[in-house]
Amino acid sequence: MTTTPSKVTLHMVSSLDGFIARKDNDVSWIETPDNYEKGVTLTDEQITSFLAGIDCYVMGAKTYEHALALGWPYGDKPVVVLTRRPLKSARVNVTFYAGDLEKLVTERLKPAYKNIWVVGGAAIAKDFLRARLVDEIIVTVKSILLGEGLLFFDSIGVEQPLHLKDVTAYENGMVELWYEVRK
Repeated sequence: MTTTPSKVTLHMVSSLDGFIARKDNDVSWIETPDNYEKGVTLTDEQITSFLAGIDCYVMGAKTYEHALALGWPYGDKPVVVLTRRPLKSARVNVTFYAGDLEKLVTERLKPAYKNIWVVGGAAIAKDFLRARLVDEIIVTVKSILLGEGLLFFDSIGVEQPLHLKDVTAYENGMVELWYEVRK
């Protein structure tokens, strides 16, 4: 019997120039009115099916607070919020963690979940990459140049070879780059 190993996917939406938020943490630019005629259009069923395959989300405190303010797109899936600040859970499926990332991933997340998604923010992404805990990176690039703001990747300090698994251009102008992290 073969079991699929758990994987950690780092997912981020970024501008073409690599920013994940404006200087004031605004992300309203994510909803761009662009249209690419040759792009793929996803149905609601495809989106629902894809999201059903994600077992758990990991995010930082700022991303958590932002998600709550925007209407909570993560449903009832388990969410681990990485924080050293005392926060109150607004949802029963949210837990908070302030400890060693490797211990969190190897002892708590991977034994319980197959498809773990790290969804923000930039500091959390860099911490996961530095600790070499990421198996895949999916970057969704939006058709906008922000010019300044919060960078997705900057000074990670660790070189990691990647393998391009897939590229998808969508009708709304975003391009998804899907990489496997070579171990």
